[in-house]
Amino acid sequence: MMQARMTNPAFVLPDAMKGIGGIFKAVNAGGVSPELQEIVGLRISQINGCSACVYAHHANLVKADQSGERIAAVAAWREAPFFDDAERAALALAEAVTRLADLSGEAVDDRLWDQVADHFDEKQIAGLLMLIGVTNMFNRLNAAIKEPAGTNWA
Repeated sequence: MMQARMTNPAFVLPDAMKGIGGIFKAVNAGGVSPELQEIVGLRISQINGCSACVYAHHANLVKADQSGERIAAVAAWREAPFFDDAERAALALAEAVTRLADLSGEAVDDRLWDQVADHFDEKQIAGLLMLIGVTNMFNRLNAAIKEPAGTNWA
């Protein structure tokens, strides 16, 4: 059985978890549906190779009665018929912000920003951006400590 190198830093430092809890509360107040939050989190975690987060987001989507076809297609959302235009805009934003080092120009160009703004208001965009940031943070923490899939906290 795989074991993490250490307890997740967010739990070792209790003040960190308080702050992270506040971020998640703010994300939820942003008005983006829990299902879209999970889809975005799953895609980010797939990009970053975070097995613990991929597992957790997949499990949460199953609990939310999302179809197996839809969940499986998150990795190939551009070619899949299971996502509406708003979801596609959120996924494109998540990929752009997650893959900053892969970009040769702006992280989020005006075309993408306008696409996102066509589907989400400022509060929802703020929630999406905070979600993208906190998911990337957890992915990086988990990668460093080799957090395995299926851990109880995820």
